[in-house]
Amino acid sequence: MIPQSFIQDLLARVDIVDVIERHLTLKKSGANYFACCPFHGEKSASFSVSPSKQFYHCFGCGVHGSAVGFLMEYSGLSFIEAVKELASYAGLQVPQETRPGFRPETVSAHDGLIDAMTAAAHFYREQLKSSSTAIEYLKRRGVSGEIAARFGIGFAPNDWQGLHHAFPDYNAKALLDAGLVIENDAGRRYDRFRNRIMFPIQDRRGRIIAFGGRVLDSGEPKYLNSPETPLFEKGRELYGLPQAQKTIRDAGYSIVVEGYMDVVALAQFGVTNAVATLGTATTPHHISTLLRHAQRIVFCFDGDNAGRKAARRALESALEALRDDVTLAFLFLPEQHDPDSFVRANGAEAFNRAATAATPLTSFLLNELRAECPLDTAEGRAKLVHDAKPLVTRIAAPMLRLQIIKAIADASGFSQGEVETAFGLKPSTNSRPPRDAGFGGRRDYGSPGYPGPTRRRRPSEANAPNTLLRLVLQHPAWAARLPVDLVPSDSAEGRALIAIVDMSSTGDLRTNAGLGALVEQFRDTPHADTLARVAAELVDAEFDEDVVEVLFADALNKLHTNAIAREIAALTAQERDSGLSPMDRHRLAELLIEKMSLVNARKVQDV
Repeated sequence: MIPQSFIQDLLARVDIVDVIERHLTLKKSGANYFACCPFHGEKSASFSVSPSKQFYHCFGCGVHGSAVGFLMEYSGLSFIEAVKELASYAGLQVPQETRPGFRPETVSAHDGLIDAMTAAAHFYREQLKSSSTAIEYLKRRGVSGEIAARFGIGFAPNDWQGLHHAFPDYNAKALLDAGLVIENDAGRRYDRFRNRIMFPIQDRRGRIIAFGGRVLDSGEPKYLNSPETPLFEKGRELYGLPQAQKTIRDAGYSIVVEGYMDVVALAQFGVTNAVATLGTATTPHHISTLLRHAQRIVFCFDGDNAGRKAARRALESALEALRDDVTLAFLFLPEQHDPDSFVRANGAEAFNRAATAATPLTSFLLNELRAECPLDTAEGRAKLVHDAKPLVTRIAAPMLRLQIIKAIADASGFSQGEVETAFGLKPSTNSRPPRDAGFGGRRDYGSPGYPGPTRRRRPSEANAPNTLLRLVLQHPAWAARLPVDLVPSDSAEGRALIAIVDMSSTGDLRTNAGLGALVEQFRDTPHADTLARVAAELVDAEFDEDVVEVLFADALNKLHTNAIAREIAALTAQERDSGLSPMDRHRLAELLIEKMSLVNARKVQDV
């Protein structure tokens, strides 16, 4: 492990502008620096680098991150390699740290793991040549020698310690750390993969970082992946991407399928722009990665119930990665087919036609919602709006979100304004006009709770945690002032805010190294994507520092008011159902007085 304290000190010492200028030509405009984005084709400079926030963001393709993240994305480095390169810029030596569950030599052993995976892949390829059973299996599946070589397909023999022939030291630490072998409680080792067709999984630099194994017979599990290791994180990798990325750019779209054999079979028939997820649902990181190569993604699923469930999971993962300049679509094959069988039966041209005519994400989303709601009843129309809210409010693309809101309004019989109010995207017509909240900026990102560029808003019940998160990312020291028990955990932003407050309470939160360094502290946590997204929204925003303190206090007031309101509602319901004890009646009276005091305080502040 690299100590987190070293990473934070490193990011505080280097300047992200200097790091990126080693690779791109930046031009200053206002407070930030701009360039044409290196991750997607464009003619105008939409790639923004903020020296004050130590964070970059492209307003075209959405890529963003710290100096470490830039080196990972631009140069295809692993996290450890990026930290090492950044440390070399600063003339620092990367230290090592011992923690429970980690081995201190992991950093220096990284290249050893790559060497071990390369040696194992060579062994598996050689074993395939001498296994008539495995060769016959691939022939039955229509896989030619050329395609097998292109994907580096091999075979793991039915031998408990087959890798002993490839590694003279079968007890080498690298074999265990790379996930090639398993060690039981007695300390005895055996191969993880046995009697399986082996599919090497490569990173974007073409290095083998993991394997997928497909059983030859009817055994279970049918597919077996490498475990997550220092090299391999399945939620970030896509099988077949190194082989497909050129074709994806040429074709203008990528195809996402579910299995290794689907990718291989499609390539056998000339459809070479397909990739597969690795035993997990599609993640936002998968989508962001593919959108850097082309602006259209087609998810291809079997036409059965399992396929539709997988499609629904992919849809939900895609919402926060959507942009108004990209297209996501869903191709459902006939129920008796998967991509492998379909392309064999109908050919590549038929498959490409089907991909071109795939159902757009908006249509799939609306069809899914309508299917679960009887729109001929008032209850069904209300349910449509209710079910749509948690999905639609996550859509990051403002114009696409507006189109879906209009469609839901038409289907439900409500007005567009009524749907927006129900979604918390627009204040109720009974509420007073929003007050200037003290944020300024050149861009309006359209996300709920994010104050716009030229107007200011008082935080509502729904967006108070969002506002506080944005303020805390700008002023990390303020996290110590937040009462964590009042922050609701029913949104990703609320949960991320709670995590920051918790880290602040332990003294581990670094508050002086910039926005990029703060986000970097949460890289391997469930809050990483949320914090990175919000940080990207803040890169080109300008703030009126004279009033943000007032906004912070106002949001805290709202959180307190909401907590009191929830307790009042609970006591009122109890009084209606079973009555209150004298102590509870006294508590209710205290709460009503406290709520009135907070409301009056807000009124005084408004004056």
